[in-house]
Amino acid sequence: MIDAAFQPVAAAVEAGRIPGAALGLVTADGDSAVRFAGMAALVPEREELTRTHWFDLASLSKVIATTPMILKLAQQGRLDLDRPLTDAIPDLRQYDVANAAERRLTFRDCLMHRTFLPAVEPIYTYGGDPARLRAFVLQREWRHGPPVYSDINFILLGIAIERLTGAPLSDWPLGEGLSFGPPPGPAVATEYCHWRGRVMQGEVHDENAFALGGAPGHAGLFGTIDGVLGFARAMLGGALLSPAMMAEVRTAGERHRSCGWERAFAGWHGGGACSPETIGHTGFTGTGLWIDFERGLGWALLTNRVHPTRHADSGIAALRPAVGEALIKAWDAREIL
Repeated sequence: MIDAAFQPVAAAVEAGRIPGAALGLVTADGDSAVRFAGMAALVPEREELTRTHWFDLASLSKVIATTPMILKLAQQGRLDLDRPLTDAIPDLRQYDVANAAERRLTFRDCLMHRTFLPAVEPIYTYGGDPARLRAFVLQREWRHGPPVYSDINFILLGIAIERLTGAPLSDWPLGEGLSFGPPPGPAVATEYCHWRGRVMQGEVHDENAFALGGAPGHAGLFGTIDGVLGFARAMLGGALLSPAMMAEVRTAGERHRSCGWERAFAGWHGGGACSPETIGHTGFTGTGLWIDFERGLGWALLTNRVHPTRHADSGIAALRPAVGEALIKAWDAREIL
């Protein structure tokens, strides 16, 4: 089954659209398979990709780390998803307590990206001290707009976790093969960063995550293909969260979103063959994870498509659904792993 799904990935590597990639699948029964090809780095030196290389997971950090952290704190009764963030961050927009719209945002609002906050902001351009930049995020009067997928939502959730636990997100226990950077093993290269003046390899690609200290809630997590599959296996087995918190993940809300995740819809990145009981998420560096609960199947496609630059057509938008559709076609045909 995985060989059929890996064919478009191998073709993309062979054509030079992406340097390297790893594809893995896992079933609810615990069976798994992995394929990989290509290069972990092209510059400054060529390095072949191996199964043990760590990928910068980018926004997969939101669903593999931050979302479970928030839901576990809710499970423990330490926060209420429908209460405002100010329960954990009382100083949010503290100079306009009566009128600041930010003070009315709830944990659920941020998890489901239903706030007025912008998609992204070049926070790293406002200074170099992580504590000062966190204060900037909390006190800034954010421009209002329609609900969009927003990194700011998860930066705020990361700050809330830090306040509630008294520790950075990097102290939170994660599964084997998952770690906030720098990773404890060889890492794939991402982009040549003009701001930092070097190719990012073992350093977080996202500029704001780097400036905020490396583990701010929206990005910063690294993982091996087996580490990501281990997370998917735990989700499929119900071992990660209580049934009530799993329902928050699996229940669709506005704009095809649940808490943290996207739900399957026509034209989404997971492909058209997914069951309605499928959740997924992608990362800017070229990563993605999908879990089809109806089929008991999870798969991850990890690439370094931004290496050495994001300003190239990697074809990742077409590759992701092609992989999902090929994999599910083989699964439904009862082909073996």
